[in-house]
Amino acid sequence: MNATACRISLPGRPAPLEITAPSWAAGYQPPSSRRVYAAAHVAAADDTTIDWESTLRFRDYLWAHGFGVAEAMDTAQRGMGLSWEQAQELIARSAERAAARRAAGHPAAIACGAGTDQLAAGQEYSLSQITAAYTGQLEAVQSSGAGVILMASRALAAAARGPRDYLDVYGALLKQASEPVILHWLGEAFDPALRGYWGGDFETAAATVLDLIDSHGDKVDGIKLSVLDADREIALRRRLPAGVRLYTGDDFGYADLIRGDGDGHSDALLGAFAAVTAPAAAALHALDAGDLPGYDAAIGPTVPLSRLIFEAPTYYYKTGVAFLAWVNGLQPRFAMLAGLAGKRTTEHLIQVFELAAAAGALADPELAVGRMTEFLKERS
Repeated sequence: MNATACRISLPGRPAPLEITAPSWAAGYQPPSSRRVYAAAHVAAADDTTIDWESTLRFRDYLWAHGFGVAEAMDTAQRGMGLSWEQAQELIARSAERAAARRAAGHPAAIACGAGTDQLAAGQEYSLSQITAAYTGQLEAVQSSGAGVILMASRALAAAARGPRDYLDVYGALLKQASEPVILHWLGEAFDPALRGYWGGDFETAAATVLDLIDSHGDKVDGIKLSVLDADREIALRRRLPAGVRLYTGDDFGYADLIRGDGDGHSDALLGAFAAVTAPAAAALHALDAGDLPGYDAAIGPTVPLSRLIFEAPTYYYKTGVAFLAWVNGLQPRFAMLAGLAGKRTTEHLIQVFELAAAAGALADPELAVGRMTEFLKERS
């Protein structure tokens, strides 16, 4: 199906929504002026089973648009339906897929999350047990050939008594890293169990991170920051040593943070890029060319969509990502592990559909209308 425009009547709306096919290219080379990762979701066959074909095909889609894949992160439902055993298989399969693409001459950057989620929730663990759990996952990621993202740990957040505990655990891990890693600072909006991560309030936490980087800077590629506060992100970015990247995880303010200012810019590692892949890729292509109006025109309409997808409770944003993947024909069903597809209301997803149309994030209007019609019938 390839209709250039279609209409659909949506509940509670006075007039039909007209969807026009966007003019984005079918693919883009990785941008040269920014380093960007899209945190990919997992396509499911049902509440417990991964649809491996669709999951890997979605990663091909991200690579074809110039993004690196951030694998087995919270977007993939780590700690919300995806077990460590499943994550380990996901990492191995995706890393193998990336290696095959690179062997064929196609860019395919990949970095994978290493955490401690094999430790059962609700129990107390020592710092040595937490370090050992991290080490097992670090070794699994490194053995796959992928880059490493040291994920925030719920177990460490519960066990740590201050900055020194974080410095000891992460210091031990960085000594084992064969290549520079990406650190991961996920705010409590994304995971309430991570309140106070890095040892206290934002300023205390920032000091801890900077202390860690000062001690092990050759082992740190950058830090992904997801605290949904642009001013704090910019302040931390300006304090990082030369060569250490700030990967924005701000799914509300990424457009301006990536664009940057006279003092610098953020790179990106975003779940939002899995929802707005094509327009974001076009925007980054324009930014490479120095076309700031073109960047703003392409990226600007994606921001209201991302803010809606990530509205509170923010940790259910994964539902919007999977919903748009299904509407765009990138997976055969709207299903998620642990039944997460049911965690957003029908009205929320109707609004996601409307803003996706406005952002040029619906590639095939006829297909999108057909699937949205199916969805509304199922939920009526």
